[in-house]
Amino acid sequence: MAEMDKRAVFTPPVTYPHAGTVWFKGQTHNVTWDTSDAPVNITNKLGRILLRKGDTITPLILQENFDILLGRIEVTVPWVLPDTDYSLVLFGDSGNFSPEFSIQE
Repeated sequence: MAEMDKRAVFTPPVTYPHAGTVWFKGQTHNVTWDTSDAPVNITNKLGRILLRKGDTITPLILQENFDILLGRIEVTVPWVLPDTDYSLVLFGDSGNFSPEFSIQE
């Protein structure tokens, strides 16, 4: 029996939005992440981006079912309460948070 290929967990760092970024409701933005250290065999290549408010991951899915190796995906800013403690959670193999940023009206 052939030995199975080893799979690796890939947790790419989110590069945009960054701390100090201000988004406005209804705009579109390219969320970006660094894929330069991607392993050859990734456990899960399907990505999903969720909105996080403070320490709570919201049920708002901003984008899903994209190839995590793309390094960027366009999202539309949701209609949420204006605040400064939002971040994004990039899921593929595991979750990785962006820095906190603002969403305004």
